[in-house]
Amino acid sequence: MQYIDSIVGFLKKVTELAIALLALAIVLQILFGNGVSFIGVDVIGNVTKIIASLGQNGLVGLIAAAVLYAIVTRR
Repeated sequence: MQYIDSIVGFLKKVTELAIALLALAIVLQILFGNGVSFIGVDVIGNVTKIIASLGQNGLVGLIAAAVLYAIVTRR
């Protein structure tokens, strides 16, 4: 069980890092526009597309958003 706990802990840290990097990329794109060369993608556009696709799926999208929220906020 200790191995599983260490793997879960590692995955939580990786998820926290990914969320922090996503937030940083969004802030940089807001400040500098699409000209941020080291990001290389339209972060805000991609997030908007994901949210729009969840909204188009009605109840399934709402459930998926709730599951993602639960995963991100669980400690």
